[in-house]
Amino acid sequence: MAASMYRAGSAAGKALARARRPALVSLRRSQGTMSYAQTLVSIPETKVTTLENGLRVASEDSDQPTCTVGLWIDVGSRYETEKNNGCGYFLEHMAFKGTKQRTQATLEKEVESMGAHLNAYTSREQTAYYMKAMASDLPKAVAILADVVQNSSLGDSEVERERDVILREMQEIESCLQDVCFDYLHATAFQGTPLSHTILGPTDNAKSLTRKDLVEYINTHYKAPRMVLAAAGGVNHNDLVSLARQHFSGVSFEYEGDAIPVLAPCRFTGSDIRVRDDALPLAHVAIAVEGARWASPDIIPLMLASTMIGSYDVTHGGGKNLSSTLARLSAEDKLCHSFQSFNTCYSDTGLFGIHFITDKHNVEDMLHFAQREWMLLCTSVTESDVVRAKNALKTSLTAQLDGTTPACEDIGRHILSYGRRISLAEWDARIDAIDAKTVRDICSKYIYDKCPAVAAVGPIEQLPDYNRIRSAMYWLRF
Repeated sequence: MAASMYRAGSAAGKALARARRPALVSLRRSQGTMSYAQTLVSIPETKVTTLENGLRVASEDSDQPTCTVGLWIDVGSRYETEKNNGCGYFLEHMAFKGTKQRTQATLEKEVESMGAHLNAYTSREQTAYYMKAMASDLPKAVAILADVVQNSSLGDSEVERERDVILREMQEIESCLQDVCFDYLHATAFQGTPLSHTILGPTDNAKSLTRKDLVEYINTHYKAPRMVLAAAGGVNHNDLVSLARQHFSGVSFEYEGDAIPVLAPCRFTGSDIRVRDDALPLAHVAIAVEGARWASPDIIPLMLASTMIGSYDVTHGGGKNLSSTLARLSAEDKLCHSFQSFNTCYSDTGLFGIHFITDKHNVEDMLHFAQREWMLLCTSVTESDVVRAKNALKTSLTAQLDGTTPACEDIGRHILSYGRRISLAEWDARIDAIDAKTVRDICSKYIYDKCPAVAAVGPIEQLPDYNRIRSAMYWLRF
């Protein structure tokens, strides 16, 4: 979830923030004419230093006039309970409402006078506060971030005022059916576990959370070993380390009573959840199997498989020459308005699936062809299919990082997820090592004859019952 410092973001903006994928490379402006191979060896090194209290400082100096610096924290809605679900999102909204040293007006004027952009977002496993500014303003940016994270005033009046904003925003997001569908998918796939929690939390919690709850959440989770101060752009690493020592050395690394929060395993459950509403013009359907965790070696074959399925949107054009078979069918037979394949990873599990939007007459056909493509991934992937997917995946991973903000986010997420930043050259080598047999084997491991999770919203009368959907997860062979 992303929140502007001036007002809550739109539902579309928040969907974009949640849909962000870890980016893998930031290109220098002068590298525009370089070949891909030249780019691999020209990427600046990511330097990492760990402070005495365990906070990690990581940066990439690409010698640009601007920089992005942010604090990535290993906490999100997965760390919340039924009682305080929504705390992280509430804190995100409170982040820019003033600190013990700066009122909201002072903070806004200071950021605006720098020509900077201050933002934050919350996901199921991570929280981030970051600022983009001129490289010369790095010391000011770090000081502001440190003040916002460590000294938020959380005044009672501000809490009550922001509570109304959050409740209005929750109503707005409920109209974004793609977000609703993905929340339902998590709710059924990981039912009874913390990953089933929504990022916003239930309405009742938004109405009842207090300043005490927010302070307790900070004291429990905002610990130095779970933080990464990341920066990209015109950043000198030694200067960043000095600023980190100046502003973040006081962040505690101790837990009260040594009660260190440990993530409970999140069990995947093959199941479905259906919210039928024939008054809605379009149906949103998501189907997924349990995917791989961040650190699994299986993520590359699954990323390639997801790339082969691809995506489609009727407004983008395309037809019989699209490389994705499902996209080609969608365009020629008008099966759907849009679809996207996704591979979402968490620390110990994941979701590999397809989300599509279609009218009530094509729900069954679209689901049939989507599941057929899954079976083809398990049985019929060719080397030429893999070569095309490799090229598309490399292009996508590279293009995602054209700027200091995506590069900074990539650094922060990688350090939290992997303990290091994986270089583009390493990703390139891992992608090149995959062949068609590997893709077929890994897809069979995760998809073939597995119980899927299904979430559907809208005019979904045509959606087959769960047993029929389950029976399409394998092919009878004679």
